[in-house]
Amino acid sequence: MENSHLHFNTTIGVKKPENIRNKNQACPFCERDQLTNLIEVDGPIILLKNKYPVLENAYQTVLIETDDCHGDLSTYSKEHLHRLIQFGLRSWLEMEQTGQYRSVIFFKNHGPLSGGTIAHPHMQIVGLHDIDYREKTTHDMFEGLLIAENNGVRFTLSTKPRVGFYEFNVEMGDYGYKEEFAEYIQKSVHYILNHFPFKATSYNVFFHHLDDRIYAKIVSRFVTTPLYIGYGIPQVPSNLEWMAKEVRRIYFSIM
Repeated sequence: MENSHLHFNTTIGVKKPENIRNKNQACPFCERDQLTNLIEVDGPIILLKNKYPVLENAYQTVLIETDDCHGDLSTYSKEHLHRLIQFGLRSWLEMEQTGQYRSVIFFKNHGPLSGGTIAHPHMQIVGLHDIDYREKTTHDMFEGLLIAENNGVRFTLSTKPRVGFYEFNVEMGDYGYKEEFAEYIQKSVHYILNHFPFKATSYNVFFHHLDDRIYAKIVSRFVTTPLYIGYGIPQVPSNLEWMAKEVRRIYFSIM
């Protein structure tokens, strides 16, 4: 029978450090000389095996983005931003190309409502042995109001959000890295944290590889609506046109 659920090992889960809310707990990613099972190091960027592999039947890795515990994707220099996103995309696609997994997921948590436990900037790349996330992913999930487009990269505000309300999409082909891809992601995150009409502290970035396209879906995180929790019904807000126009005005000087 097809497996549709990931199994979470609670015995391991209770051992995980949690300092995204408990600021008094030491950050394990800052103790770089104590890190083990390193896979690749590129200056301040480290890819390593997850010390707490809570997902069963999966290969879990952590991508530590920087040696600055208070850094954030929204404020990285252009040099570090491109270095990081290129590193992450390459590591993700290489794991995918091994053929050892049904699919490989690549994502980022930020903030207390994102589902993360460690505040230090990081992403995760996870090989799933018996689940293909692409079976629940369609190209129309990434359709939206165009904010910007350059060099074959599209930046949109979703008109068919997966969970509901405000989701940004960035899209490019899978045949080569484009700097606009990372820069549009950074602008999305910066807008969520600094310009939302209501205070936002949390977001996720989810990467998808579908056919010959690479997508990033940037999702602002708030308390999830009961209509989605109970019935899986996403809601589309009435002010999408206004928000798309605001993002163009702030970051591209276009009304």
